[in-house]
Amino acid sequence: MAGTGTERTERHEGPGSRAAARTYLVTGAASGIGRAVARRLTARGHRVIGADIKESEGSAIRADLSTVEGRAQLVEEAAELGGGRLDAVVACAGVGLFDPVAVSVNGFGAIATLAGLRPLLAAGRDPRALAVASLAAVHETDPAIVAAVLAGDEEAAVAAARAAVERGEGRLVYASAKRALVRWVRRAAVTDAWAGAGIPLNAIAPGIVRTPLSRPLLEDPELHALTDASVPMPLHGYADPEQLAPLVDHLTSPENTHVTGQVVFIDGGADAVLRGDEGW
Repeated sequence: MAGTGTERTERHEGPGSRAAARTYLVTGAASGIGRAVARRLTARGHRVIGADIKESEGSAIRADLSTVEGRAQLVEEAAELGGGRLDAVVACAGVGLFDPVAVSVNGFGAIATLAGLRPLLAAGRDPRALAVASLAAVHETDPAIVAAVLAGDEEAAVAAARAAVERGEGRLVYASAKRALVRWVRRAAVTDAWAGAGIPLNAIAPGIVRTPLSRPLLEDPELHALTDASVPMPLHGYADPEQLAPLVDHLTSPENTHVTGQVVFIDGGADAVLRGDEGW
């Protein structure tokens, strides 16, 4: 956790200035991609308010984003710690489970983070927002889960996810939550609340990244083989969290003035292998 940032946040030198310190909120900051992003931003002189379900040195907010109460707590504490404003939000918190909780965290938790903190961004300086999605968003999904998330019906989404697990299709739950998230980003980004307010909103879609979330997949030989088949990464193979952080940094910086509503694949070519040119 960086200091208060009071002195440095006064060094604004205009849009696109790399010297201007900013206040970021990063969820999932205790480990993996979230921690790598928080560390990069802090090293570049920005103030980072970390949030995570785990208590850690880098997390000023401890909130459970699988619950309505935890999401409200995140917004309340972010407003207090940020002094009523934020310059950027990175919604990174997520779980890698084939379980209904993935819908609550990866879908509703991420959307609630972005939507709930939008008023603080609107009060910020050169505001930017980004969600960490997944290449899994292009995998097979359960339409009922996706539709329920986009409709904001968490009870129905969780019920649909539970039904998928019970019929032996739990693998669809994670992908469905990520598909719903990127579709929400695409829809919201061009609205008056976001584009009209001058707030670029994007998502990144990583392939396999070496994090605690992916460790179970990579340690089991059978799951490892299935992972390689479903996420082929011809360029440099698996990534480390630190290799994603520069892209997040750019997309949430004042330099990004026109990229919005985009799902940027950072997957070693996996999307191009799986969908080819028919994806466009």
